[in-house]
Amino acid sequence: MRTRRAVLALPLCLALLAAPGPARAQDGDYPGFVASLRSDATARGVSPNTFDAAFAGLRGPDPDVIARTRRQGEFSRPVWDYLVGAVSPGRIARGQAQGKRLATTLAAIEARTGVPRAIVLAFWGVESDFGASAGSLPTVRALASLAYVRHRGTLFRDELLAALQILEKGDIEPARMVGSWAGAMGQVQFLPSVYLREAVDFDGDGRRDIWRSEPDALASIAHYLRSLGWKPGLSWGYEVSLPKEFDLTRYRGPLSDFAARGVRRTDGKPLPVNGEASLFLPGGLGSPVFLITDNFEVIRGYNTSDSYALAVGHLADRLAGGPALAAPWPNGDARLDGPGLKRLQAGLAAQGLYAGEQDGRAGPKLREAVRQYQIREGLPADGYARPALLERLEGRP
Repeated sequence: MRTRRAVLALPLCLALLAAPGPARAQDGDYPGFVASLRSDATARGVSPNTFDAAFAGLRGPDPDVIARTRRQGEFSRPVWDYLVGAVSPGRIARGQAQGKRLATTLAAIEARTGVPRAIVLAFWGVESDFGASAGSLPTVRALASLAYVRHRGTLFRDELLAALQILEKGDIEPARMVGSWAGAMGQVQFLPSVYLREAVDFDGDGRRDIWRSEPDALASIAHYLRSLGWKPGLSWGYEVSLPKEFDLTRYRGPLSDFAARGVRRTDGKPLPVNGEASLFLPGGLGSPVFLITDNFEVIRGYNTSDSYALAVGHLADRLAGGPALAAPWPNGDARLDGPGLKRLQAGLAAQGLYAGEQDGRAGPKLREAVRQYQIREGLPADGYARPALLERLEGRP
């Protein structure tokens, strides 16, 4: 997932894919596993012909798919490394060209949904490089492999059944239902269950085609964001600079309050008068600082990675003509890896500060716990999980 094809980010499911430990096969009987799906598929309205056509030629799970469950760049790489690929000069140029070519369609989608065209374009760019890298793995094959080894319990079994429902509806033929190794489909990388709820027939041809129809793909992104709670007229966030001696313990509040306390946008524009925001320092003090709004959390609803959400937001700003980030990222790699984050989560949980899953991934719950620990210890409350913080928590010099 690096280079153009590598920056595909999978909506909704990436937070669910990093299962601890190896995936387990059901019982070594792949044909029996497929047969066990038939009654549930029938209950969902899937005909025998559709079922048989979907599984024609599948003789066993795909070992490459199973191996991919152990690798996730959005959660394992530093945010600054992830942004290099996700918000590259080439992607910005391609996105701006696509924005001009599809200006009428994007304007109509924005008018209908209230989601800015630059945000829609940014999702399209990060998910599939504007349709150029939408994935080529047959969706049924991928989902059947994950369901067979019981990866994440019954999640992918349910998604597999949802994929069969899509085939039954006739929106796409089995040979054209392709996407990522994790079953995310088409130019927007929807899981089948998301497709059933959120996909839109915007071009009016009677099909919700997120594989080949650009209007359907773009409108489906916007419709999903509105379902997740996108607030029209509110940005995802702003890069800002903080005054000296800024009180980091007051890290959440009205945008007007941040402005009154001397926080300034790095692009020179004023902060809005209305709206709430919170500070986000993904590289700690000395790196870019952001004020993020509720719409940042909406982006995380599409994909729970902080790196992904920041990439979408910043790419949208660049596509709209905004500047590059003003502050530099940290030198070197002074960050905790997955095992280190797990130890930090465990240590904070032992002190009653962290109640989330101990999964080795950074996110809002861990940031909040780190901030509370920093406040209690009299440290700068930037919410950043440094190695030195773990050493202090564990009582090491």
